[in-house]
Amino acid sequence: MTKTQKFLSRSALSSGVIGLALVAQPAFAQDTAAADAPEDAGTIVVTGTLIKNPNIVATSPVSVVGAEEIALRQSNVAEEILRDLPGAVPSIGSAVNNGNGGASFVNLRGLGSNRNIVLLDGTRIVPGDIFGRVDLNNIPLALVERVDALTGGASTTYGADAISGVVNFVTKKDFAGIELNVTNQITGQGDGNVFRADLTIGGNFDDGRGNAVFSVGYQQSDAVYQNQRDFSINSINSYTGNIEGSGTTVPSRMSVPGGGTLQIDPTTGSLVPTYATFNFNPYNVFQTPFERFNMFGQASYEVSDGIELYTRGLFSKNTVSTIIAPSGAFGTPVEIPYSNPYLPAAARAQFCAANGLSTAQCDAAALATDPTDGNYDTFTTALFRRTTEVGPRISDYVTTIFDYRAGIRGDITDSIGFDIAGSYGESENVQTQRGYVLASRLRDALLATNTTTCLSENAGCVPVNVFGPDGSITADQIPYLTGNSTVAVRTTLAQFRALVNGDIGVASPFAEDPIQFAIGGEYREYTATRESDILAQTPGELGGAGGAAPNINGAYNVYEAYGELIAPLVSDKPFFHSLQLEAGIRYSSYSVDAPNSPSYNTTTWKAGGTWEPVESIKIRGMYQRSVRAPNIAELFTPVSTQLTNQGVDACAGTAPLADANLQAVCLAQGAPLGQIGTIEPPTAGQANITTGGNLNLKPEKANSYVIGAVFQPTFLPGFSMTLDYYNIKIKDAITQPTPGDLYSACFDSITGASATDPACLAIRRDPATGQLSGDPSTTPGFLANLSNLGTLATDGIDLTWNYRHEFDFAMLNLTFNGNWTNSSKFRSQPGSLNRECVGYYSVNCASLQPEFSWNMRTTFSFDDVDVSLAWRHIDSMKFEPQQIIDDGGSDESVLEDYRRIKAYDYFDLATRFTLTDNFDVTLTITNLFDKKPPVVGNTIGSTTYNSGNTYPSTYDALGRRFSIGGRVRF
Repeated sequence: MTKTQKFLSRSALSSGVIGLALVAQPAFAQDTAAADAPEDAGTIVVTGTLIKNPNIVATSPVSVVGAEEIALRQSNVAEEILRDLPGAVPSIGSAVNNGNGGASFVNLRGLGSNRNIVLLDGTRIVPGDIFGRVDLNNIPLALVERVDALTGGASTTYGADAISGVVNFVTKKDFAGIELNVTNQITGQGDGNVFRADLTIGGNFDDGRGNAVFSVGYQQSDAVYQNQRDFSINSINSYTGNIEGSGTTVPSRMSVPGGGTLQIDPTTGSLVPTYATFNFNPYNVFQTPFERFNMFGQASYEVSDGIELYTRGLFSKNTVSTIIAPSGAFGTPVEIPYSNPYLPAAARAQFCAANGLSTAQCDAAALATDPTDGNYDTFTTALFRRTTEVGPRISDYVTTIFDYRAGIRGDITDSIGFDIAGSYGESENVQTQRGYVLASRLRDALLATNTTTCLSENAGCVPVNVFGPDGSITADQIPYLTGNSTVAVRTTLAQFRALVNGDIGVASPFAEDPIQFAIGGEYREYTATRESDILAQTPGELGGAGGAAPNINGAYNVYEAYGELIAPLVSDKPFFHSLQLEAGIRYSSYSVDAPNSPSYNTTTWKAGGTWEPVESIKIRGMYQRSVRAPNIAELFTPVSTQLTNQGVDACAGTAPLADANLQAVCLAQGAPLGQIGTIEPPTAGQANITTGGNLNLKPEKANSYVIGAVFQPTFLPGFSMTLDYYNIKIKDAITQPTPGDLYSACFDSITGASATDPACLAIRRDPATGQLSGDPSTTPGFLANLSNLGTLATDGIDLTWNYRHEFDFAMLNLTFNGNWTNSSKFRSQPGSLNRECVGYYSVNCASLQPEFSWNMRTTFSFDDVDVSLAWRHIDSMKFEPQQIIDDGGSDESVLEDYRRIKAYDYFDLATRFTLTDNFDVTLTITNLFDKKPPVVGNTIGSTTYNSGNTYPSTYDALGRRFSIGGRVRF
């Protein structure tokens, strides 16, 4: 066997993927795969078209990740593979702790994780949340042969949601034998262990008429805490560079009428200006703990010539735990008797004076322990107290999913086939929240005049001491304060599809291949519910939960009819080695299951073609009209107050004292007069936002086009290149304004902020402190419901090239996949800013989208050894210029060192040893040079992606990692 043969036998060529890297697959590679395919081409999955014949290649470019790339990277979950795809934007994954709902997603082109479809062998699987997104944690990587990512719209082929494209996980077919894979990964600092094992068994039976395969897997990963890395031990304020954290801290901070929010000095008992914020970093993690059990099976059987039955089943159970800093009172309004036994005398005197009590009245109230006593009195304050004594807040997300599909396919004639299939899936995600302090019980425990009993009659109530340092809440006080809460999200997807495809038996007079077609119909029914216990449903009850989780119950169904056509017009003529047209159309009828809810019909279509003037050059283009129907969350979510990100506030500090107009605006937004001049910025850079679903939403529409070229020059054997320009524009987009949009609509107005401006009145403040953050039961914050008023647009260029050459001593394989994103703009509503986020980071630009990014892999394959180096490049980024304007127009609003992130380059080294015909070992070093992530502080972006003073979903926060994997095959 030659080096070339040995190399290709270890590569993904058998699946249509040339090379080991993350590559945008050119059309000729699919041609190569098709040439080696079995005659029964009905089982071949070609992403982007429903046309059966693989010799007819779809026009839209497809990026491909082969099984060998997955093996060399030793990827453990699908999200890790897609996170580094140039042109994609990191979404929720293992590096997201605060904001992770126990699932992982993909975000193509930065247009949102709800605007693409995840497929398994070309078929939808049940979504994992109320937004209709598929949880990538459930994809069975052990059987994945390749991953196709088609971007630029695919609604005509796959239906709604595919505005930005599809990701298709294609599994191995006709697997025969036994394969055991075991991998283990650990960081250079000895933590973050990840273990994974998969066993796959398959075989052919009945003289090859049938095949069955079954795979089981287990995975477990350990947490890596942020205080285990020197750059994230402390929380850093991005605006000042100072080490500081949350204003919900210990000792307690309390709002004092006319005095602002002050902190208790435990040595004197008096209330003083804030001197100690809370460092929440040590409790947060860079790698979420994860455990997964999964099973996947599929089988096919040829019952007669030309008729085949097939089925597949997926089951997965995984647990993701998120760990964040301790619970407490996050601006919770509480009533406290002046006679509370734990209230320091100095603090009591300050509250008495602030509330107009004389010294005599104050002394009398301090002694009045019976509410019927005429001298008994209380005061109300917004309490900020971190209950460190309780421990961290932990959310365990246990997701159980099964998805089953069965069908029959076969031949109607020699050139026309059919495929009829149905599937059903269910997903359940149960969140158990532990370590949370209950606001109602805290209020009970503070309404006390002795150390043993509360004034309330609630059983088990024990008075609590929140006025002392860490440890003042004793072990006997904790049980009454805390409680566990559960939220269960359940989704189902039932679908049925009938498809007829083949050729019509007629060819163009100038071409050899006949015209290909596909026609069919589809039905899908989605249901989704969220059931929360009373604790989770009550705003502000779970201290620091980020808002209530109201119950949701929604459903909709859709009937669809579609058709596609690929017509070879010319072949093997001068200047027309080939000319091919492609077109498709899909009609969809949606029905929402709700009283008086609208139904709507949509039509999507595509048109494009390819032209090869000579054999080595192919020009291709595609124009598509896509739609996305509103999902269940967007339709049915009740209005509730949650958290968003906002680091500055014009009403904070002393500015309103010198500006009567600004003061009037702050008062109109609900700030108390006594707090003007002492209002603080949002706690930990997090403000409240009130939003919800809208049953009046309509489908959003997108126009997209791709134009490009494929080069395979005959003068350079082994080389190929693709170059494609893409452009996607979405109108009537289902969006809500960013916090920057809402804030600037009031405070950055050309005519200045106005107390009567609706944009200013759409901001509602904490009635006790005047802040934009506070108890969600009293502080709506920004008001931002969903609408169809938004627009999104992005465009850029994808470049890929591959080169393979055989030397005397080894086979060389080079692959490159790069992206230039020219723009990615978002306008939430007419008149608002058309915000650009490419190359920028801020609270308005959530996950980072660099202008340039690329992956390149260089592999030398010797007789029994592969040595491979991967190079990942991320372009430089900078602080969003518009955010500087929102912050007051000063370049100094953010520390200079945090206003830019230099370009980053990561290198990963992998070596695979083939020890025997049945056994190989792969060693991988990720982040070979142990490059540290950029430090930009904790308050410069959204909490979901800006954590641990960096962006851990984009940059490597774990450092150098070592992986070893063994594969045994029989």
